[in-house]
Amino acid sequence: MERLQKYYLSAILVFLLFSCNESFEDMSPAERKALSEKVFKEGGFLGQGSSASMTRIERAVAIDPTNCDAVRELSVAMLKRGLIDKWKPTFDKAVACDPKIWTPWRGYLYLQFYRDYDKAIADFDASDTLTPDFIDAPQGQSVDYWRGIAYLGKKDYVSSIEYFSKYIDTTTEEVGEDWAEPTAFLYKAIAYYEAGDMENSELAIDKFLFYHRDKTAEGQYYKARIALSKSNCILAKEKLDLAYLNYKEDNLFRHPYTEVLRQLYIGNLDDLKVEIEECFTNTPILK
Repeated sequence: MERLQKYYLSAILVFLLFSCNESFEDMSPAERKALSEKVFKEGGFLGQGSSASMTRIERAVAIDPTNCDAVRELSVAMLKRGLIDKWKPTFDKAVACDPKIWTPWRGYLYLQFYRDYDKAIADFDASDTLTPDFIDAPQGQSVDYWRGIAYLGKKDYVSSIEYFSKYIDTTTEEVGEDWAEPTAFLYKAIAYYEAGDMENSELAIDKFLFYHRDKTAEGQYYKARIALSKSNCILAKEKLDLAYLNYKEDNLFRHPYTEVLRQLYIGNLDDLKVEIEECFTNTPILK
């Protein structure tokens, strides 16, 4: 019933937008600005990326092209609907409209949706220049955290570890380590692991497991891999069994729209299972 009511209201809003004969061409800039904000805010209940929502935002932008929030919202709706040829030019307009706010956000979109690590890093670096007095946090996370992921994607492990360490240290100093995003420890562990530093990788993965109370498929998976690297077949199997259990219980790191970097799949666990079986086969039996 509630959903039907929303659809009904959406239809009414779209009808009003198209049937309205009100001309805004002769309005003053202040009047157009006020009307644009009114149109934009009145449809806030509509689903992001829906036709009704985009119609509402397009009208708000047509009334006042300097409505930065509306321009940005329109571009994100395009991105989520897969309108690849339209989202970028529109988002660039939002960046030009308010570079301090939307430059780091564009970097986040480059990273999360396109895996364009170089452009993401360039925007994150630019945000440091634009806002030297504070660290920007698109999508609620520090640009240092996002830079750590971007450099991991580039396999620049030294830079990745540097930025994850900076993010964790800064958060710890300001509000306490337990306020840091736990996946920073996961990604830091992965960077160390892929760089061949098993000791530091295990320290970081233990932190990730601690903050997740051991209920994480990724944490147990990397514990198993680290154990296997030390030819500890028994421990590797124990940790892999826990990884399978947590995977089955959906204790996983996922993003609602895109694949996360180094996303864990059941195939990764199955491949590791084969490696561990070979470990038992190839490990000499002590007498």
